[in-house]
Amino acid sequence: MCELLGMSANVPTDIRFSFAGLARRGGETGPHADGWGISFYDGRACRSFHEPEPSSRSQLARLLRDMPIKSRIVVAHVRKANRGRVSLENTHPFSRELWGRRWTFAHNGQLKGVKRLPLGVFMPIGTTDSEHAFCWMLGRLQARFRSLPRPETLDRAVAVLAGELHAMGVFNMLLTDSRTLYAHCGKRLCYLTRRAPFGKATLIDEDWQVDFARETTEDDVVTVIATQALTRDECWTDLARGDVLTLRDGAIRLLRPAGASQV
Repeated sequence: MCELLGMSANVPTDIRFSFAGLARRGGETGPHADGWGISFYDGRACRSFHEPEPSSRSQLARLLRDMPIKSRIVVAHVRKANRGRVSLENTHPFSRELWGRRWTFAHNGQLKGVKRLPLGVFMPIGTTDSEHAFCWMLGRLQARFRSLPRPETLDRAVAVLAGELHAMGVFNMLLTDSRTLYAHCGKRLCYLTRRAPFGKATLIDEDWQVDFARETTEDDVVTVIATQALTRDECWTDLARGDVLTLRDGAIRLLRPAGASQV
């Protein structure tokens, strides 16, 4: 299984602390040594970095750990390959343009039979079941909506599509359209929200502690979502299988498992 990391904040925030913990799991404290990637959003576009090698031994990953790139939405992934060879084109997160916005997607788990799902104009570059699922989701959304729908309408549509993929296997997902971060729990995901009064946090995988009271203002709201808890002294909330979260400006809305309606 791979590991996911996402962030949604109401102000531009750097994710170096959380990313440092995730990167150590990419081949050092964890077995996820088959590639890594991270996307930082700035408005509708994003900066993305990928490598098909262990993040724990990557000079680029170390550079990003020391570079305070601030963003309001971040999606990151460390890969343990089970379908698709170890290569750059198979390295998450994947991205495509739809409705004039850059969409980004990362997944862990396996989806039985997903490559039999028909695709529209969005085609995979690599050979993973994850990228096929992403292209299928975007194709279904484009077929239903001629332009970007209202956030609440899109929330429901994404939840339905995530529910359909959930029925095909393990579907832990992070997806964003640059304004909302979506998270679907197929087996394991957890989250925490940091807001005033801020305290200290210590990474599980590295000897690094941050006092967020010194790094934030009292109005900041930052939600971090991960496959497994990244800190040892904060309270992480586990999601139930089938749950979908929408995160906008750090605020969370929980959508219950999608029903049988079609998109």
